[in-house]
Amino acid sequence: MSTEVIISPLQGIVSSLCVAVGDEVDEGDVLCLIEAMKMLTPIESSVKGRVAAIHTEEKKSVACNEKLLVIEC
Repeated sequence: MSTEVIISPLQGIVSSLCVAVGDEVDEGDVLCLIEAMKMLTPIESSVKGRVAAIHTEEKKSVACNEKLLVIEC
C-alpha cells in the first residue's frame, strides 16, 4: 500500500475540512478549502484511497507546500 501526501499549493487559511480520518475518497474529491485573498481554493484528492491522517485544522493558517493530509492508496 502506498501513500500520497497532499500539500497546500498556496498560503492561506483552512476555511473548512471536507473529510475525516478513515473517509474513502476518489480522485478529484474536495478534501478542504483554503481561503486566500478572499477567494476559496478547493484542494482535491489526486488519488483514490482512504484518508490516513490530517495535519491541519479549520481556521489554521498554512504555508505554501505545507503538508495537509495523507491518503493511503
